Amino acid sequence: MRRITATAVTAAAVLGWGEWLNWRWSRMLVGDRGGGTEAVVVLGYRNPQGRANLVNRRRVRAGLRSIGSPAGGAHGKRVVFSGGAVGGATSEARIMADYARKELGFDGPVVLEERSRTTWENVTHVIPLIEDVDRIKIVSQPAHALKARAYLRRQRPDLAERLVRANDYRPGEWPAAKPLLALYGLWSLRTLRAYERRLSR
Repeated sequence: MRRITATAVTAAAVLGWGEWLNWRWSRMLVGDRGGGTEAVVVLGYRNPQGRANLVNRRRVRAGLRSIGSPAGGAHGKRVVFSGGAVGGATSEARIMADYARKELGFDGPVVLEERSRTTWENVTHVIPLIEDVDRIKIVSQPAHALKARAYLRRQRPDLAERLVRANDYRPGEWPAAKPLLALYGLWSLRTLRAYERRLSR
């Protein structure tokens, strides 16, 4: 009985740790800027096949729910799918856009960025597509989105001031995966500067 209880406590602690880290990352390097125009940037994941894989499907759904439904509806909002043909013949951006339109029925404004092969390039290539909006949301797994926000801050500090929270973190969503995402996130965020890992607005 004690062994079972200790195992349960350990499992709960690991799940809680993963949940907390992902929650924390989703709230870093974002503000509460207002404005009527908005771009939701969805970062792609390696996708060898022609249909969206599990990770890209999850990111697309998070991107679409990040649009929200303010009083003005979807007017002045766009979704930017970003990612080149890294793992297959079709770009990640196009695969995600097809999933959004054909399988989720999304009919709002969509822009494709199909050249990027790294997160740094994602940010570089979407900048011309988002310079004119008041609010910017970057969607991925929380650690990956944080890295992209840090990269935007390095490349265009003025645009980084327009970053606001996306809806890519939800409590209890993918609970078993979050500890693994947290471990991978700690590894991938090691390249960020110390102040970028601490800074939040």
